[in-house]
Amino acid sequence: MSVRELVVLGTASQVPTRHRNHNGYLLRWDGEGVLFDPGEGTQRQMLRAGVAAHDLNRICVTHFHGDHCLGLAGVIQRINLDRVPHEVTAHYPASGRRFFGRLRYATAYRETVGITEAPVAADGVLAVTPAYTLEARRLSHPVESYGYRLTEPDGRRMLPDRLAAHGIQGPDVGRIQREGSLNGVPLEAVSEVRRGQRFAFVMDTRLCDGVHALAEGCDLLVIESTFLDEDEGLAAEHGHLTAGQAARVARDAGVRHLVLTHFSQRYAEPDEFERQARAAGYEGELTVAYDLLRVPLPKRR
Repeated sequence: MSVRELVVLGTASQVPTRHRNHNGYLLRWDGEGVLFDPGEGTQRQMLRAGVAAHDLNRICVTHFHGDHCLGLAGVIQRINLDRVPHEVTAHYPASGRRFFGRLRYATAYRETVGITEAPVAADGVLAVTPAYTLEARRLSHPVESYGYRLTEPDGRRMLPDRLAAHGIQGPDVGRIQREGSLNGVPLEAVSEVRRGQRFAFVMDTRLCDGVHALAEGCDLLVIESTFLDEDEGLAAEHGHLTAGQAARVARDAGVRHLVLTHFSQRYAEPDEFERQARAAGYEGELTVAYDLLRVPLPKRR
């Protein structure tokens, strides 16, 4: 049975707390797993969340600040220790290639799995699979940073009443799907477009065109809200978003489920992030993330 869900491994920003580990997020997308921004302690958080190295097919790093990448060394060594049998591809900003290399080979270990490095140098498509297209967009942060987006190809939903009206039933339903028409009846006459699901991951950034492009029409948007609105000046200075800014992005983009994360240690009360997001006008499903939370993608409309 296919599963599409976000597994939250860590939600702290620069400094972890007693209750929040450094960043780490696993997207389960049917039979694949995409690990985003494995900060320090990610390997242990994977254990606590029931995530195995074998679950990983891709690693996507937004940028090379420590809270988003220091867990790479342990995760990569675990992939090798467990002899993951399939290809694992790593995407990261090309300008940080030296940092990735240092983390990949931080200590001595037996390399049994060939990690495929696919650095990101510009906006655009990174990979196309039958299940999704993965693309990246440049963000606005003091160091080069990219956000990521998965888009499922559109499909078609068969309409039982129209099939019945044309006398199409049994094996002929599969036949018209495969061939595009049957006895002069086009597929479009008995079906409708089923919009593919969309997911985006937006970390450390100011407001910029890339943020809006990644968020547009998403079913699930994971986005940083490091600061509360009263600290908007600090957010801009350090290249971050506030809760209200993130919520306005989601509101304007038509996001169905908004997940706020990457919280500064200066705030002890998470409810205020939700209050400010609602005050900004976002009316969809809203989650203030916490460690080890699981968030399913919204059901298709």
